[in-house]
Amino acid sequence: MGKGGLDKIVVVDLETTCWEKRQRDQIMEVIEAGICLLDIGSGEIFQRQSILIRPIYSTVSEFCTKLTTLTQEVVETGIEFREACMKLEDEYQTKSRVWASYGDFDRRQFERECRLKNVPYPFGSRHINIKTLFGIKHRLIEEADMDKALALLGFELIGTHHRGVDDAYNAARILHTLL
Repeated sequence: MGKGGLDKIVVVDLETTCWEKRQRDQIMEVIEAGICLLDIGSGEIFQRQSILIRPIYSTVSEFCTKLTTLTQEVVETGIEFREACMKLEDEYQTKSRVWASYGDFDRRQFERECRLKNVPYPFGSRHINIKTLFGIKHRLIEEADMDKALALLGFELIGTHHRGVDDAYNAARILHTLL
């Protein structure tokens, strides 16, 4: 790893339990952490991974499955949130590297869920909000959703939108154009 962890950026995208209408008896939880590394020098995107995470305070709704393709049965095969956070630190050095996500939702969700589950936050303080950076760089009036940003760049969406591993990869492609 380069000095200061600036040679590679860890790009993360979360999928969470979700509902068409707010459910008072359910708490939004991470069910997939999609992750990859963007090499600053070469622009190569590698170490793509989908980490499935078993929710404990909520279940995967039909709406959530339509959006993400993930089912309750699939996420039940996942690991605990604590274990996923440790995996991020061990395999991606998330404490020392800059990390990025498309928007601020992922950063805030990690903070909330770490508090809720009493799990140490797996990242350092250096976070890049790709969505905001893209809007500024392209002088947009408002921030663009990922599919719109890809279209503005003339890129096709690769994979399945709202699958963490694919969204992390597409976010890394957008970030590479900004660097």
